[in-house]
Amino acid sequence: MAKTMTRTRSKAAAARGRTMAKPKPKQKPAPKPKLVAKPKVKAAKRAVPGKAAQRPRPLRSRRPIKQESRAPAEIRPIPADLPSYDQLPIREGAPAGAAWGVFGSDDQLGTINLLTPQRVIQAAGFIRSGRVFALNLPIDIPDPPLFTRGKHRHEIKHFANYILDDYLDNFYPQASSQWDALSHVKHPQHGAYNGIPDNEVTGYGGVKLGIDNLAQRGIAGRAILADVARYYEQQGKQLDCATNDVVPLEDLLATLETQGTQVWPGDVLLVRVGWTKAYRAMSQDQKEELARETKSPGIEGSQRMARWLWEQHIAAVGSDSPGLEAIPPPQAGDFMEATDLLHFHMLSFFGMPIGEMWNLEALADDCAADNRYEFFFTSAPLNIPGGVGSPPNALAIK
Repeated sequence: MAKTMTRTRSKAAAARGRTMAKPKPKQKPAPKPKLVAKPKVKAAKRAVPGKAAQRPRPLRSRRPIKQESRAPAEIRPIPADLPSYDQLPIREGAPAGAAWGVFGSDDQLGTINLLTPQRVIQAAGFIRSGRVFALNLPIDIPDPPLFTRGKHRHEIKHFANYILDDYLDNFYPQASSQWDALSHVKHPQHGAYNGIPDNEVTGYGGVKLGIDNLAQRGIAGRAILADVARYYEQQGKQLDCATNDVVPLEDLLATLETQGTQVWPGDVLLVRVGWTKAYRAMSQDQKEELARETKSPGIEGSQRMARWLWEQHIAAVGSDSPGLEAIPPPQAGDFMEATDLLHFHMLSFFGMPIGEMWNLEALADDCAADNRYEFFFTSAPLNIPGGVGSPPNALAIK
């Protein structure tokens, strides 16, 4: 009984304690949220049904681009404010229009420095369908090779009846689809890129400016296609791929405008003039004549074209033509005697790699089908120490 009374008193005391406890102050009701417009959802996170995915915004080249803390040592921070073409050179004694010293006094990569880790990440956002386009021709096209280059011999070695190996004799890495290393062409008066003296340049006594620089660095980023051949077809025009017809800067710009293609800093620009398609349709006699006296259409090889490429901050340019610019140059008639070539401006002055004889046909058809001329791009040249050129081993991924 005593225990029962104790429990009863304890319950009563607890009840009184709850009653006597100081009441908690009433909380003010939360204000009603204001109606605001819903933010636009980025395409990378969620696509809006019935609408095309939003494009990643271009990085502004006028702002500093921070480097990742774990970035490889060979990836340099690019200047926060690249000089305009008219502000070149920045180094005393360099020729007018030369970007020597812009990426460092000992740089050997040139405009490939523009492919920063941030731009590579951004470019990956252009992979939408997963379609992959290999941009190399077979290494036996052109046949016979152009520019007095030799034809390779492919041999297969049998170690046993179930083990094979192969090797190439007389292999010219620039006989088919190729990258030009910065050592490929130097200016006849002013020399090689970044003012590197001849005795340090590969092929002249040194090892600098070889294709191994691009191979060890690797090339990846956003690329765009300027399908000049298709644009001309729409205009009722056609380039004669057996001549040195010139694509003027105005037509290149009109092609990009018609496609609705914007140029972003750090882009790899691919230019299709239709040469590889025309070449494959030629007779063997026509191919042999072209090997004896090579003529091919290409973009305008001029200072104003070079100015435009620099002002757009292009990282590299590839084309399906044998020379990128029209060859032989119309203003000179002979490539070896020309004093103002786009090769001089790009390789010697800017350090801007040139790609030639690329297979752009399937890529161009796909771009025309979905009206999307921008994509993720990779290239892994052969790591040839001191090499002057290499097949690009390039892929476009859409």
